[in-house]
Amino acid sequence: MNEMATAASFVAKWRERWPEWSVAEAFVEPGQRAVAEAWFALLQEFHEAAWSGEDPTPGLAKLAWWHEELEGWAKGVRRHPLGQVLQRQPAHWSALARALNALPATRGVPAEEAAPGLANLAGAVAECEEALFGPSTEAAGTGGVPAVWQLAERALMTGDGPDVAWLLQHWPGPGGATRPRRLHAALVRRRLQALPGDGKAVPTRGWRVLLASWRAARGR
Repeated sequence: MNEMATAASFVAKWRERWPEWSVAEAFVEPGQRAVAEAWFALLQEFHEAAWSGEDPTPGLAKLAWWHEELEGWAKGVRRHPLGQVLQRQPAHWSALARALNALPATRGVPAEEAAPGLANLAGAVAECEEALFGPSTEAAGTGGVPAVWQLAERALMTGDGPDVAWLLQHWPGPGGATRPRRLHAALVRRRLQALPGDGKAVPTRGWRVLLASWRAARGR
């Protein structure tokens, strides 16, 4: 299997988890769509390493590997297939690599306590996204990818009811986040709001996705 085909497999895994993106991506500039889905697939790899499974040991090893990989991207070297799409982009890969060190300490910690420790990671993700997609032109604010949005991904993985309630209560406005980020955040929020009692997240369907995506694209 060639590198692009392998990169496509990681993107396909992310799209399988987020079928709503097939609607939301219509609001992303065509030239940014491949980078956006590769970027979100990359973040999914970090989140799975940090928060999935009962034993944290394999995830710690994966995060250490990703730290080394991203430092390589900053120097023009890549091994992971997603680097075929992302490595040459003008993002702050080294800063993102260092910020990954905050993830292990958030495992099993309530969202309210974990959020401050993810400030550096949230900032590094925001810097990368602005480099990848350009600054927002629709949503006023200082920009960013708040830690709440990062922890919302964890809540969808774990189905933690108290975390969901806290996250929705503290959900930030769009700020100056990039359009791809605002779109994805809107999908995450819809899933959190629809999370059933058994804690198993399900995709949002139909016109609700279209409306949420339209509002997010307009910075609302």
